[in-house]
Amino acid sequence: MMPKGFKYSAVEAAIKKPGRLDLALIFSEAPAVAAAVFTTNKVKAAPVLLSMERVKNGSIQAVVVNSGNANACTGQQGVDDAFETTRLVAEGLGLPDEEVLVSSTGVIGQRMPMERFRAAIPKLVEGVEGGTLDDVARAIMTTDTFPKLETRSGSAGGKVYTIAGIAKGAGMIMPNMATMLSFVVTDAAVDKAWLPKLLKDAVDSSFNCISVDGDMSTNDTTVLIANGAAGNAPLRPDTPEGEEFAQQLRDLLLALARQIVKDGEGATKFVTITVKGAASTADAKVTAMAVANSMLVKTAFFGEDANWGRIICAVGYSGAQVQTEKVDICFDDVQMAVNGQFAGGDSEARGSAVLKKPEFTLTIDLKQGEGFATVYTSDLSYDYVKINADYRT
Repeated sequence: MMPKGFKYSAVEAAIKKPGRLDLALIFSEAPAVAAAVFTTNKVKAAPVLLSMERVKNGSIQAVVVNSGNANACTGQQGVDDAFETTRLVAEGLGLPDEEVLVSSTGVIGQRMPMERFRAAIPKLVEGVEGGTLDDVARAIMTTDTFPKLETRSGSAGGKVYTIAGIAKGAGMIMPNMATMLSFVVTDAAVDKAWLPKLLKDAVDSSFNCISVDGDMSTNDTTVLIANGAAGNAPLRPDTPEGEEFAQQLRDLLLALARQIVKDGEGATKFVTITVKGAASTADAKVTAMAVANSMLVKTAFFGEDANWGRIICAVGYSGAQVQTEKVDICFDDVQMAVNGQFAGGDSEARGSAVLKKPEFTLTIDLKQGEGFATVYTSDLSYDYVKINADYRT
């Protein structure tokens, strides 16, 4: 079941190379409210700069997105190209330019092949009668190995609504956000003033809790569009129905975030890192991310080496409040360190056995307070280097 009142299209524009879908459109048939979260990188791509301005009015009916070219570090011409892309789509759909967002992903520093956009956009607009959200999910892929799509449903005032979301991302994955794009649509009516905070909170507990390689892109974008086609009264904060919707959104984004980590470039392991007993939630999060981003830890995961010393080292430089003599470390239920020292016995062999699994949990207990956080990461393999060494070719 998909949200009512949305149409989709995806075409091949051969933006980077022929043979795949690479230009996509999401269109709400009715006026909709929207919110977005963007990269915090100080170097922002032209489509990010344009969309940041347009989403401020909270009313958006369409998003056009391409893969193969990031339109980043392309100067004024890049900005002009982003404007032209939205203008062509707006004209085709009969919308004001301001109702269209634009998003891009791909190679940085190269001009957009606008002649290909001009040729493909009429076909893109015509295709909205027959496309699917899965088509869009495939068109935005770069080094992804599979499309990422999730749906959730709920009810408000006796009206059933649906939330559907897609995402792309496999490398340059780091919170705030990642080299990722995500587009979420819902036919629920949602209070326009609440939407930005609703989305930000959901992103903080999902996309901002993952790491593949500790890098951050120039194009990261998450957009949420609500068109109210379900017919419910607008959902508001601090109400049971509003909280149910917020939980459904958090759950959907977390599922997409987990898919991104599982599809990490060259990844062979999916690792849940839980930090408990921290002095604060912030300390727990910073500790977990320090471990998740450690190249030495990630290569140990790939090598299936139960080297807990690398983990406690990352804990120590994380900036959190730490006392070495209190730190416990476990791989699943295997205790590797107790009070900052090796647990002894057969822990090494049992810990290595855990690391041979495709999914496992690393738990770190700091014994400093009640702070708790969970983040998700992957290992770092030979294939990661191969994929990124050949990215532009």
